[in-house]
Amino acid sequence: MSEASRLRRGNLYVPLPEAGVEEHFQTLFAGTACRVERIVSHRHASPPGFWYEQAEDEWVVLLQGAAELGFDDGGRIALTPGDWVEIPAGCRHRVLSTALATVWLAVHGSRSGAAPA
Repeated sequence: MSEASRLRRGNLYVPLPEAGVEEHFQTLFAGTACRVERIVSHRHASPPGFWYEQAEDEWVVLLQGAAELGFDDGGRIALTPGDWVEIPAGCRHRVLSTALATVWLAVHGSRSGAAPA
């Protein structure tokens, strides 16, 4: 068996899932220290009253489309392709809006090196 035959590979943009009721989350890598996922949003937003409050740190970069995040303290961040943000564990946040075919890359982990949830 060649080394190349053991590799997993893909393309972040192909295929994109069709628009549906919810965002699409795909785990691309899960190790002991971090988890990497692709998120595809088609004009999605967090439901009213819903907040993400994750146990692990998150680093996210917007690759395609546009999005706006909201924070529990009233802050807002607009993201365009290439923008990234580090969201510390426990930081309450939500997705306020996204454009059609918005693609994110998210890395979840812990500064201590503990496995992400």
